[in-house]
Amino acid sequence: MSILAGKVAIVTGASSGIGEATARLFAHEGAAVVVSARREPELDRLVHSIASQGGRAVAVAGDVRDEAVAERLVAVAVDRFGGLDIALNNAGSVGDNEPVTEIALDRWRATLEINLTGAFLGAKHQIPAMLDRGGGSLILTSSFVGHTIGMPGMGAYAAAKAGMIGLTRVIAAEFGARGVRCNALLPGGTDTPAGREFANTPEIIAFVEGMHALKRMAHPDEIARAALFLASDASSFVTGSAMPVDGGVSINKA
Repeated sequence: MSILAGKVAIVTGASSGIGEATARLFAHEGAAVVVSARREPELDRLVHSIASQGGRAVAVAGDVRDEAVAERLVAVAVDRFGGLDIALNNAGSVGDNEPVTEIALDRWRATLEINLTGAFLGAKHQIPAMLDRGGGSLILTSSFVGHTIGMPGMGAYAAAKAGMIGLTRVIAAEFGARGVRCNALLPGGTDTPAGREFANTPEIIAFVEGMHALKRMAHPDEIARAALFLASDASSFVTGSAMPVDGGVSINKA
């Protein structure tokens, strides 16, 4: 039997990269998936691809900073598929690569709103739907940046991702007794379209790969498999964790 048979999942930031890979994997493992991002054509292609392989998916385009989008995602999950069991709040943005003293206030706020506030709004509306099902698995895509490593030029991103870990732990404490688990997923450098905007020269790619103990970046499918573990009953006693899936970047010193 498929690992997520009978389950319903929401995946944000699903138009590419980790979100897309995870949505495909969840659907392959039997979940009905509600996918979301700002780019509607990419979402439509993803839904069509999942359906062509026998999966079930529906797209809801929108910005995670909009609470109405968070509400709609849950409503679609309930109306189309009967409820909600899993959510990967994955949408994010690195923001501007600048020293803290040079970050404009509006860009600081935008980075925190996309990453941290977007995850909060998702969780706020996803948790009640999970409680209606007797529990569920909530996953926030955080980062090693701001948790085990401080990277110059990433102050807003680090603050947002560290905040997501704090939010994860509070949710886990507040709702664990009612069956909702909440964990933060901390990917390392991953070969995604967004990642390539930063690692855009052979020299930068080599530097990023060298940061990792495995001396390479992850493929999105590798992060998706970790998300599948957290989403599934295989992690039934795991909650409140900040789980690195980072190729050893957090421990590597050479």
